[in-house]
Amino acid sequence: MCITAHNMRPLSSKTSFLSPIRTLHIRWSNHFLSDSYLKQTDPSFNRKTAWLRSFAMDAKPAPMPKLLYGTAWKKEATADLVFTALKAGFRGIDTAAQPRHYREHLVGAAVKQAISSGIVERGDLFIQTKFTSIGGQDPDNLPYDPNAPLEEQVHTSVASSLQNFKISDSEAPYIDSLVLHSPLHTLEDTARVWKTLETYVPQRIRQLGISNTPLQVVEYLCTNPDITVRPACVQNRFYPATRWEVDLRAYCREKGILFQTFWTLTGNPRLLRSKPVQTLASSANIDLPVAFYVLVLGLKGTAVLNGTTSEQHMRDDLKGIETVNEFIQSQQGQPIWAKCLGEFKALIGEE
Repeated sequence: MCITAHNMRPLSSKTSFLSPIRTLHIRWSNHFLSDSYLKQTDPSFNRKTAWLRSFAMDAKPAPMPKLLYGTAWKKEATADLVFTALKAGFRGIDTAAQPRHYREHLVGAAVKQAISSGIVERGDLFIQTKFTSIGGQDPDNLPYDPNAPLEEQVHTSVASSLQNFKISDSEAPYIDSLVLHSPLHTLEDTARVWKTLETYVPQRIRQLGISNTPLQVVEYLCTNPDITVRPACVQNRFYPATRWEVDLRAYCREKGILFQTFWTLTGNPRLLRSKPVQTLASSANIDLPVAFYVLVLGLKGTAVLNGTTSEQHMRDDLKGIETVNEFIQSQQGQPIWAKCLGEFKALIGEE
């Protein structure tokens, strides 16, 4: 069976009330690991309820919001900022098992606090984390043994992430999206990591994705017959040095893969001040960053990572998306939107 991204719902900035499928609680040998790994480490393990896997295949991630809150470089302020973002209305959170740039455990703590405070339910959240290979890690602060085989590194990292997002003792934790932080040095090693991650889908990980990747690697993951879980999302920088990933985004749209942009504002100071962005901002009465975000979202099949540390900006950005949606559906707004989007596409070389 090949699992693809086609089961994902359309992008939505509104809260989803899609609840995750609850799986049976089975002994997990003190870790939340894949069946194949458990069988290797615990010979007594067996799945008496053989139908569980086919039942759980219906499990889907929560819908991916248009704006995901990015948690990189927040350091010790991570928990407070993530809690603030959830309180402001964000329902998608992006993090990584990479202590060098992220504090995944503090993200988990904020999620638990928001749920216990009644702000949100777990089924309303889209939680995304990453497996980061040794090349992207701080050698003095790793979430796994660097001398262990690749497969073991993945298992240890995933177990740590699942533990960080364990909400209660009565329900097994899960992750909506697990992203390979970047391809490894060879396609062979990239495939080894990917195949290991596949063993968690869909019970503990709902979908897989890849970041910081060229088109060739995405094509490999989409066409290699040995790959059974196709990427559901790609997360890359959106900036001039990569020509705003025009070709890669076109391929993703063709394959039903959602494209997540990061470095969206920081990497585009000139584009932020461009005519179509300014025209949309003044016409819809929104701030320039919101107008820019909306035009990126208008490219279709995209979501945007937003890492603001300002609570006011969090609220303004979310509200601004709703304001523009109403504006572009109005009789007055439709032609302005079409013109601005056309000019924006021309500036980034997208037909």
